[in-house]
Amino acid sequence: MADPRGRVLLADPRGYCAGVDRAVVAVERALEIHGAPVYVRKQIVHNKHVVATLERRGAVFVDETDEVPEGSVVVFSAHGVSPAVHQEAADRRLKTIDATCPLVSKVHQEAKRFAKEDYDILLIGHRGHEEVEGTSGEAPAHIQLVDGADDVANVQVRDPEKVVWLSQTTLSVDETLATVDRLKSRFPGLQSPPSDDICYATQNRQQAVKQMAGECDLVVVVGSTNSSNSVRLVEVALEAGARAAHLVDYAAEIDPAWLDGVTTVGVTSGASVPEVLVSEVLDLLAERGYPDVETVKAAEEKLVFALPHELRVRRAEPAADPA
Repeated sequence: MADPRGRVLLADPRGYCAGVDRAVVAVERALEIHGAPVYVRKQIVHNKHVVATLERRGAVFVDETDEVPEGSVVVFSAHGVSPAVHQEAADRRLKTIDATCPLVSKVHQEAKRFAKEDYDILLIGHRGHEEVEGTSGEAPAHIQLVDGADDVANVQVRDPEKVVWLSQTTLSVDETLATVDRLKSRFPGLQSPPSDDICYATQNRQQAVKQMAGECDLVVVVGSTNSSNSVRLVEVALEAGARAAHLVDYAAEIDPAWLDGVTTVGVTSGASVPEVLVSEVLDLLAERGYPDVETVKAAEEKLVFALPHELRVRRAEPAADPA
């Protein structure tokens, strides 16, 4: 153990959200029920460790539905898929398990409703992200992507009085509102969705980082580079006053030079990160002279989502009364 150099502020909430937990358990349960292999379209959640762990148990990750052998079991990831993907799976006689996060499904339903009412839908999100592709596929003729505030100038609508915005669930709250403000300056009649699309877990994790960042010389965010909400946490930490912030998949990726002159280290993790990876970071920091950990709590999370209906245990039928 090194001589004490400083302290750690540990964000709460952090790590797994209800949607991620549901998706990971869905793959585990599918393997228990059907046996290996169980195919998964795209990464079930955006985390290297989770994907590698499930691969060792027999999950096979593919990019497209046509890579799944006909008649096999396939799980759709937490990010959601378009109706076209569902149709492809049906055409190949695949046994599908839809692990789409219910909060993403809510955005899909909003997109379908506004398209049915013939709105132009401005979807704020990152080009190429799986969630954006799934949502856009619900109403491609009505949805156009707005990839940040700088993309607003490219937006064209049929009727400025019949336009609504929706968003990817894992964006930065502040960045999204900045884009919405710019859209409203162009389209004063712009309508908002009935409820906030950015998920509760994304907002809570960002809020916890905001509360501690001003005291931090360094913030370590545990998460993968393809995890939108993890990348956003790094940006939020810097915007909220942290002197430095870095994204790592594993504790071993922490550069000792990052700790030079550092007295307070903030630690958090993205919504697809298992707690074991955070524990390893805390152990490493303790070895480097940061043994004292203080929790910074921003919210209490108790939400739990039921498993996809294909995986729920069916209750046995009650025995008939003897004649």
